[in-house]
Amino acid sequence: MTRQKISILGATGSVGLSTLDVLARHSERFEVFALTANNNVDGLLSLCKQYQPTFAVMRDEQAAIQLQAELRADGFKSEVLSGSDGLNHVASCDQVDMIMAAIVGAAGLESSLAAAQAGKRVLLANKESLVMSGALFMRTVKEYGAELLPIDSEHNAIFQCLANGSTEYAKGVTKILLTGSGGPLRTLPLDELQSVTPDQACAHPNWDMGRKISVDSATMMNKGLELIEARWLFDIHPDQIEIVVHPQSTIHSMVQYVDGSVIAQMGNPDMRIPIAHGLGWPERLSSGVADLDFVAQGQFDFVPLDRERFPLVAYAEHAARSAGSVAIALNAANEIAVEHFLHELIGFNDIPLVIESVLNRTEALETHTIDEIIAVDEQSRVYALEQTRQSSL
Repeated sequence: MTRQKISILGATGSVGLSTLDVLARHSERFEVFALTANNNVDGLLSLCKQYQPTFAVMRDEQAAIQLQAELRADGFKSEVLSGSDGLNHVASCDQVDMIMAAIVGAAGLESSLAAAQAGKRVLLANKESLVMSGALFMRTVKEYGAELLPIDSEHNAIFQCLANGSTEYAKGVTKILLTGSGGPLRTLPLDELQSVTPDQACAHPNWDMGRKISVDSATMMNKGLELIEARWLFDIHPDQIEIVVHPQSTIHSMVQYVDGSVIAQMGNPDMRIPIAHGLGWPERLSSGVADLDFVAQGQFDFVPLDRERFPLVAYAEHAARSAGSVAIALNAANEIAVEHFLHELIGFNDIPLVIESVLNRTEALETHTIDEIIAVDEQSRVYALEQTRQSSL
């Protein structure tokens, strides 16, 4: 069997490392072709020594120079590239069969789109790609014959409930039920939210994630972004997507049908499950995750979404129903606000204020090209930075 070659974009993050764990269990089927990181030289150096990819890419040019020197000094031959050109190359070059798109945030859009344009299998863990460029991305996938498989646990669950091993989605769907745990602050008194620290916001009870995504879980912006992503992935109206709070994170999402049936996908909260599904689809591969013990689990709870506690959900719902520029602005403002919160420059309750301010200044326009998308993103970040300075005074 010829091994399939995979580029892992965002290899040093939690999804990237989980992907490598699954790949190591199936070394006869897969070969690591390229590994990328932002500026984590030590992390990528260690992975390059272990997996010896053909290419390594650092988004930061100086980090790339350092990585190349350290690899050569130790006798390793991986070629080091840098910047967006390097990312796009390892996402789209002829030797690559599939990519894991696991770069966090808007930074992952261009390389994910490059892979789609090259007709690759795109394992999409970068929800921002579809939040920012939903219509363009889905059109590109269709035009160039790419395969788009969702890796976010919720969207992978929906895909499994809809596709059932086929590229044709099931008919008769009335509603998608998008589950979320509610994060680490779900029961914290509202008057204590402003004093929440980054460490508190990042202490997710069920999932091991990076700090940015952990804050998004604490605000439930992650669920808002996932709603927008689902709208594009599954070609469904936003009003047919309902967010349901499920604290145990064992039911990853559900699909309701016209006959009253509800199909759910369940499993322990471990990203290796959707990663293995995407790597092997339409086959099933072992993931290394323990079976779900229903007796030990005991119960599955569902609670109403507290919209006063999680105002960002309403902003995302508005963006999902609006022209493309609004979702781009929403994502850009959130990235700036979360970054400033993590650096303790603004408070937790300032995050929605920053986003609301940017949305109020954003004209609802359709975006048709990557240049138009980038322009809205950049302008929204300027607006967000202006608001964070006011919030920090």
